[in-house]
Amino acid sequence: MKRLSGWDVLMLASETPNVHQHTLKVAIVDTSGFEGFQGPAGFEGGATFEAFREVFRDRLPVLEPMRYQMVATPWRVHRPIWREGAELDLDYHLQHVRVPPPGGRRQLDALIGEIASTPLDRGRPLWQFYYAEGLSDRRVAVIGKVHHVLADGVASANLMARTVDWPGPESELPQADSGSPEPTTREVLRFAARDHAARLRTLPSAVRDGVVGAYRLQRRARHRLRHPELAGRFDPAPTFLNHKLSPGRTFASASLPLADVKAVSKRLEVTINDLVLTVAAGALRRLLRDHGEAADRPLIASIPTATDTSPDRITGNALATMLVSLPVQVADPMGRLGLIRTSTRIAKEDHQLLGPTLVGRWLEFVPPTITRATFSWMSRREAPNQLFNLIVSNVPGPRERGRIAGAEISEFYSVGPLAAGAALNITVWSYVDQLSVSVLCDDSTLTDTHEVTDAFVDAFAELRQAAGFPGAADIVPAPTG
Repeated sequence: MKRLSGWDVLMLASETPNVHQHTLKVAIVDTSGFEGFQGPAGFEGGATFEAFREVFRDRLPVLEPMRYQMVATPWRVHRPIWREGAELDLDYHLQHVRVPPPGGRRQLDALIGEIASTPLDRGRPLWQFYYAEGLSDRRVAVIGKVHHVLADGVASANLMARTVDWPGPESELPQADSGSPEPTTREVLRFAARDHAARLRTLPSAVRDGVVGAYRLQRRARHRLRHPELAGRFDPAPTFLNHKLSPGRTFASASLPLADVKAVSKRLEVTINDLVLTVAAGALRRLLRDHGEAADRPLIASIPTATDTSPDRITGNALATMLVSLPVQVADPMGRLGLIRTSTRIAKEDHQLLGPTLVGRWLEFVPPTITRATFSWMSRREAPNQLFNLIVSNVPGPRERGRIAGAEISEFYSVGPLAAGAALNITVWSYVDQLSVSVLCDDSTLTDTHEVTDAFVDAFAELRQAAGFPGAADIVPAPTG
């Protein structure tokens, strides 16, 4: 048995019928290099769904969290726990789907939106993989849907990496363990009692660090310069993006050349993260104005931040969030960049003053019933999110191409869930020579979610030109058509 952290419980309790809490990872695979596979049952063949099942089955021994199953504690005396070594029904967990003709990017994105629209079955291990055929040029898409309670962005990326072959010496995979029996009521209660005692011992230090962190924040706020052009705390601007979510989801993707992004970042002497946020602000400015809104107030973005980036962590949530002002009211891209740098500097400073892990430590003491009731109420309200307008995430990804049984992964995309009252998530993920942009939205907000990716690409071209580069940046040719 394994315990859930405070962040894990938050991700579980915040899921409602219209606010799903799974993340998506999408790999576009060129199967022309598929080497075939000889499975333990004697299977041999080309790049087919059956071959994918055998390759995946062979990898299961190093994917331990894929066999975690949620177990409720008797009488709810404790938060749910993980049962390890659960049996898997691969007919449920591995799905065969087809991208509609003509098999281009938009058709694939539409399929990903459909997959994102349905919650995972809590009676099973909380993940599914979809093998999508029908793309042009002998390509397939492998779409992973993993519940946030099982793994955050870093952990799920590390987990997905174990399904892939990377350059370097090969190691022999361990043998799969047989399934373990479901724990008895006595074992669960004994585990719960020990965990309650261990958490109570950490309460005094959590209280002390919380008081110290709050004092530091308040003291720094009194001495900090005022910035009226930035959004105030707990005051997100009302927009058409902020309302009660519908259960359906739409997805859009695009790519930019990573070399161009790095060149602009270097010339402007800014981090890629600040550049991404500046481009996002430009895209949102255009989106608001295209939908008849004034774009005269800054928006607030929630920026997920990992507190444990270990490459060995393949499960759980080690998170913090920063709230950053996005100056969509500023027309000049260089002016937006200057304000972004100020806003991110303040957010990072507050993050350190409070303590990166403090929120997670405090979540250990919030009863799950309170969390469930709060998020259930929030998801039903016809009201915007009271903390932020949208989620924006920027994750550095692999610098070398991965392969699945010899077939090269040409593109990789990732996106997290939406939050109650905030209908947009923009996730940027670098992979080899690409900056991959993924956008998730609910299906009642935008007729075409590619409005956001198109605006993002145009906003980058605008910033690139303002940095002194001639011409417009080219979109990385989409292998999916």
